[in-house]
Amino acid sequence: MGIEQIFADLPGRYQPGIVTEPVSIYFSIDEVKRTVWLDPAGCRVDSGRTTDAADCVCKTSEDFFLRVWNDDYRPGLADFLSGKIKANKPDILQLFLKACGK
Repeated sequence: MGIEQIFADLPGRYQPGIVTEPVSIYFSIDEVKRTVWLDPAGCRVDSGRTTDAADCVCKTSEDFFLRVWNDDYRPGLADFLSGKIKANKPDILQLFLKACGK
């Protein structure tokens, strides 16, 4: 599954109740930029950066993101230290994956 389809499918994959308070995540995946809003009831995806104060900012390559999403790979310390993925709050990324059934 490609990046555009993954983000288009997020609201339908979202599992209500896992996220207990509103959270925003800005994804910069090569040329794809999306802001994802999660709350206890649902998920919304905006094209581009729609907030200057995202709770989590994640930057990575399309290949790495697809590996995480499609192959259920979970980034480790080495991935963060090498720069394959950058995130200011990795715990929010874990919550995102769980809430989206990954």
